[in-house]
Amino acid sequence: MSAKDYTVPALQKGLKILEMFDSQCRTLSQVEMAQRLEVSSSSLYRIVQTLTAMGYLNKIGTNTYTLGSQVVSRGFSYLGSREIVEVAAPLITELRDNTSLSSHIGIRDGVEVLYVFRALALQRVSVNVPVGTRFPLHTTAMGRALLMGMSPADLQSLFQGQRLDGYPKPAPKTMPELLTLCEKEHGQGWNMHYSDYSTALALPLRNFTGQVIAAINISGPDPVMSSPGDQEILLGQLKLTANKIMRRLGGV
Repeated sequence: MSAKDYTVPALQKGLKILEMFDSQCRTLSQVEMAQRLEVSSSSLYRIVQTLTAMGYLNKIGTNTYTLGSQVVSRGFSYLGSREIVEVAAPLITELRDNTSLSSHIGIRDGVEVLYVFRALALQRVSVNVPVGTRFPLHTTAMGRALLMGMSPADLQSLFQGQRLDGYPKPAPKTMPELLTLCEKEHGQGWNMHYSDYSTALALPLRNFTGQVIAAINISGPDPVMSSPGDQEILLGQLKLTANKIMRRLGGV
């Protein structure tokens, strides 16, 4: 008895279409794609339209396509996050050891923060956010740290059509609230957010041009994080770690 085939033919065809493009083949018509796959052009219509709608293909003429920006942006976002993790992971782990608090690295993916590394605190009560977790940017300290440096116009463009309400306070629920909070946090240079009896402090990581490329945080139970004196010490350690990471990444 043969093993069951769980492959998805439409997905296979979509990926094979993307693989057709290289330095020697920058444009293809739908007919040419069909010929290479040895199928009818009409059978590819929905696949090509889906890839175009998602930004993986770019239509430049009548039934003529090039690779879309999503292929590049997703690829570089992944490669960039790997480099950041490789450089920052030992320092984030050291920060966890020095503070006994969980520490994370996050990158921006659209209007979400994606957690790409975690150093979990080795204590009974700790904040546990697994790698791969996503949160709306405006609802976390690390998410808003990724917004630092963006102008009000850029922020409004980024969140155009996005609902901000529906999340528990202190997350901002309107665009004016978000703009006011971002202005305040940009002025102080760091971010703070509390939820579910825990508090997080976060800072952005910048490259050599000053562009925010990632963010780091430390988070723990409110009693540990809420004391002004302790908070100042923790913020100092977070800043020290961020500066070390940026120097190793060639940032500012």
